[in-house]
Amino acid sequence: MDKSLFSDTAAGIAVRLEKPFNDWAFIPAPLPPKWNFDRDQLGDLLGDAREELGTLNGIGQTLPDPELLVRPLQGRESISSSSIEGTFVTPEQLLLYELDPSEPDSPDEKKADWMEVYNYNRALRQGCEMIDNQPITNHTIRSIHATLMTGVRGKDKSPGQYRNGQVQIGSNARYVPPPPHEIERLMDNFIEFTNSEDDSINPLVKAFIAHYQFEAIHPFTDGNGRIGRALLSMMIYKWQEHVQPWLYLSPFFEKYKDEYVRNMFRISTSGDWNTWIEFCLRGTVQQSKDAIARCHRFRELRAEFPLRVQSHSPRTHTLIESLFRNPILSITEAAETMNVTYHTAKGDIDRLLDCGILTQLGNSRPKRYYSDEIVAIAYRETAPLL
Repeated sequence: MDKSLFSDTAAGIAVRLEKPFNDWAFIPAPLPPKWNFDRDQLGDLLGDAREELGTLNGIGQTLPDPELLVRPLQGRESISSSSIEGTFVTPEQLLLYELDPSEPDSPDEKKADWMEVYNYNRALRQGCEMIDNQPITNHTIRSIHATLMTGVRGKDKSPGQYRNGQVQIGSNARYVPPPPHEIERLMDNFIEFTNSEDDSINPLVKAFIAHYQFEAIHPFTDGNGRIGRALLSMMIYKWQEHVQPWLYLSPFFEKYKDEYVRNMFRISTSGDWNTWIEFCLRGTVQQSKDAIARCHRFRELRAEFPLRVQSHSPRTHTLIESLFRNPILSITEAAETMNVTYHTAKGDIDRLLDCGILTQLGNSRPKRYYSDEIVAIAYRETAPLL
């Protein structure tokens, strides 16, 4: 790590390493940071972010089932957060894996990718449930890490345990996080900060500060980026007192990945908190508007689909409603959902195929059908929004 990059205003100190390699490592300063929120530069943007979050929380509650929005937002978060780390999965692949993790005809390498994204989704949901009635603790963080790493390529890297060895980030060691003997102290300070009641720091800003600190500490051998982004969503959910975890920033971070990484590094090297907080607030505004637009389109499509079916019945209504909870299904699954025979379910699916609500999904076995329009609204960057 290039120590000359770290100025006198760095948000921590660089210390000399001799083992396991000769280098410098960075130890972030304890929280809260020695930094004051710049109201002239950031005040209006913070106001915009809070307003959009309030709108999102209100609109989300108008859905008959909040899971109609939360579940796809979490799926999109899982895909984007994993993509930042170099694991690429399509929404259809994730949904298929959730239905049938065995996927016997899939290459082992692809199954490993799918499992990583699936595990992130599980860890995120687990974390949100854990903090519903308790504060964020070291146990919370280690538990969701264990879920993230179970059965995947990093399963030999101490799932659920803080690291006891030195690591480096980047092939050229652009950033070397703290030595392992500092982890416990730094994480205890992190937990103390997350559970402190300090009215001088806006809860949203506090979440962005905590996200940087977690990434700077880098407490695990593997999975730090994903756990850090999951924690960010959890903190915003809890500290904004939302009824559901609506906001996920990984799609924004993925789109502006270089800026995301660079802005965090600038805090370490020069204590530039303002640029980082501004970046995160911009992301909050953008992702809130994005989620609001997707919510509107879900509601519109939910009203539109039954009108497309000429011979509409309570059974087709049930089948259409099920697509908004999981937009991929088989004939057998449809039969079970509606409690009818295979032949009857096939006829219902054929009607939805004829009116363009369903499309056959590739050459999957058993045959799977999906709603491309729902998948587009839920997951795709180019979704037909407002």
